[in-house]
Parts: sequence; structure tokens; C-alpha cells
Amino acid sequence: MDREKLGSRLGFILVSAGCAIGLGNVWKFPYIAGKGGGGAFVLIYLIFLAILALPILLMEFAIGRASEKSPVKAYQELERPGSKWHWHGIASLAGCYLLMMFYTPVAGWMLYYFYLTSRGTFTSMTPPEVVKVFTGMLGEPWLMAGWMALVAVLAVIVCAAGLQKGVERVTKVLMIMLISVMIFLAIYAGTLPKAAEGLAFYLVPDFERMIQVGVTGTLAAAMSQAFFTLGLGIGSMLIFGSYFGRDHSLLGESINITLLDTFVAITSGLIIFPVCFSYGIDQTAGPGLILIALPMVFGSMPYGQLFGSAFFLFISFASMSTVIAVYENLIGCDMELMGWSRARASLFNLVAMPLLSMPCILGFNEWAWPWLKPLGGTILDLEDFFLSYILLPIGGLVYIFFCTSRYGWGWDNFRAEVNAGEGIKLAKWTRGYITFILPVIVLFVFLFGLYDKFLAG
Repeated sequence: MDREKLGSRLGFILVSAGCAIGLGNVWKFPYIAGKGGGGAFVLIYLIFLAILALPILLMEFAIGRASEKSPVKAYQELERPGSKWHWHGIASLAGCYLLMMFYTPVAGWMLYYFYLTSRGTFTSMTPPEVVKVFTGMLGEPWLMAGWMALVAVLAVIVCAAGLQKGVERVTKVLMIMLISVMIFLAIYAGTLPKAAEGLAFYLVPDFERMIQVGVTGTLAAAMSQAFFTLGLGIGSMLIFGSYFGRDHSLLGESINITLLDTFVAITSGLIIFPVCFSYGIDQTAGPGLILIALPMVFGSMPYGQLFGSAFFLFISFASMSTVIAVYENLIGCDMELMGWSRARASLFNLVAMPLLSMPCILGFNEWAWPWLKPLGGTILDLEDFFLSYILLPIGGLVYIFFCTSRYGWGWDNFRAEVNAGEGIKLAKWTRGYITFILPVIVLFVFLFGLYDKFLAG
């Protein structure tokens, strides 16, 4: 059976970008940018995006396109006989399941809040009442399970329809609507009373603020955000390389995907900061900013129901594009491993993922165990820790060594695959940087992440 292929170059870019664009773009990037010196942080972030994230993205795509396999089988196609690189393929599949175990419930939260906001639930609510909605949701496992199941059903229906007719077609629509809603929100946010003040805080370089926070901490934060924003290290991008033809080189396509992901992250700040400054909200509130502080504002601001509905619709689009892309990864792996049809693999994941997601949901109520406090307090935090602090950075190192070492796939094979087709080529001089300097940067991200989690502060 021939490998399925995406129908167009645009489809490859939008589906891959849809996988990368998620909730971290919406709330994490704006607040760490503001905290780290505004435009100064954005500049540093863009540099690390180019020198850290882009090369590893190239590796995932190159391995996928050369092997024409899912992450779990790709190494077996390219590695030398007797080597053990394929063990990382198994870890990649586990990482994708782990990601969906907490990301699917959170995507359900976003759909639920879109439903609430569109109904006008938050209109004229007092702050304690808004908080009660959030805590009430966390205390009702079956409510969260229902919205989580809806997300799973929608994603599986899309994937079961096929790569082109389902995943590509729906993701194109999602991404176009996502960008359209974001532009609308950014324009409206720019009309708010203190929009200029908020945008200045966000975009104007403030090196004094960066020094106050700590230059080392700011550099590390920019480095970490650049690495994690594309979800690299568990093969979530690799599978889309396996669906892409050889008409175009991979460097230019990877740059386009990175730019689109960055556009969403920066535009999120154009929405968040005018609102925060105009209504006196702490922009560093993290998830609470989205689910507590902003609903308070939407309930009292002019056209708040419309603005709030559009905001949660935008977040729902962002989260669903990621869910669909990673579900496609899981279904593709299961099809290759088990020899299943797409329909059977889709049905398996329709049953498996909601069951695997239940610990995350129960971790906010029935299974809220005290021993989880060092990691954040919930099973979601535990799952996120293993994924973000362990699997992603270690996976990034494995990709680097596999693509540059003579004991793996090797530099010449990697560069030849990247440069196959029309477009921008990867230069020979990058070999020294990618082979010797890039792994040191990724190792720093790994070690600093553990330090920041357990020892800092």
C-alpha cells in the first residue's frame, strides 16, 4: 500500500503549523515576553528560534520524509542493522500519548469556556462568581470528561476521514479561521483605553527590565520557549514529513512553519496586553489569566460577550489543531505497528484516549494527592513534567546525534534529504554548529529546566 500524501504544499505548512500552534502560544509567550523586557525578549526569542528550534524541526521532517514512516518505524528504516535508535521511536509514541492525556482535557476546557462565554454566562458576574465557575468545573470530573470526550470524538472523526479529506481539509479551515479571528481580536484590542501602554510594555525593548529580572534567566526563558513552542522531540512533526513530497526542500518549508507559529505567538500578545493594561489584570497569571481574569473582563467590557466568544473560539481553534495533528500521529503509528486500517486505528484511539485522559481529570478532585505538590500539585503537572522536562529535550538530543553521527543516519544523508527539491538549501558550513554547538544548547535547556523546576527560588 502506497504511503498517503498531503495534497498540497500549503496543506503541509498549515497542518504542521497547526500541530505546533497551541495554548503555549496564547498565554505563555506573551507573559514571559513582557516579564523579560518586551521587545528585547522577542528579539532574543527569534534568534533562538532560528539557531535552536529550526534545525531540530528540519531533522524531524527529514527523517520522516526519507523513511516515509511514522515516528515509531522511521528509525528502523534508516538506522544501521543492529543499532538501537528505534528505541526512541517507541518513546516518541509514548510521548504523543502522554501529551494527549493532558492536552485533550485542557482543549475540552477551552470548548466549555467558549460555550459559557457565548451564552453570556460571565456577564455582570462578580470576581468570586467567576472563580467559582472555574473551581466548580475542576470539581466536577464528569463535566470535564464530557467536554474531553467531545474533543476526542471531533478529532477522531476528522482523522478517520483520511489524511487529505479529513486532516488536511479541516486543518486548513481551522487555521484560516484562527488567523482571521486573531486579526479581528488584535484590531479590537487596539481600540481599548490603555492599548498603547500595553503594547509599549510588550513590544518596546526594555533592557533595564530585563536586567532586573536577570539576563541569564531571560536568555534561558527565551531559549526554552523557542525549543518547546514547536513541540519538538517526540516525533509530532516527523509524521508530516513522511506525508510530504520531494518537490520542495525542507528548509524553506520549515522557515514558513516557524514564522506562522511565531505570528500566532506575537499576535496573542497584541490581544492580551491591551486587555490586561486597560482593565488592570496581571499579565503573568498564566492559565488563571485565561480562565479567571479574562472572563471577568469579558463580563463587564463593551461588547464583552462578542469579544470573549471570539477569544475562546480562537483558543479552541488553536488547541483543536494540535489535538487533530497529534491524533493523526497516534493513528498513523498504530496503523504501521499493528497493521490496522485507518478506521480500526481511529476506533481504538477513540476508546483509548478518553480512558487515558481520566487520570488528568481526576487529579483535580478525586485523585488530588499531596505528594504531587513539588511538581505543581496535580496529575496534569506530573504528566507535563515528564513530557516537557524529560522526553522533549532528550528527544531533541537523540535527533541531533542520529542526524550527525556516523553511527546513526549521518550528516551527508540528513543534508541531502533536507536539500532535495526546489528552495532554500542547508549550507555545508552549518555542520560544525549543528554537530557540536546545538547539542550543548539543548543540554543547557534540559538541565536549566530541571534546575528551575526544583532548585530555583
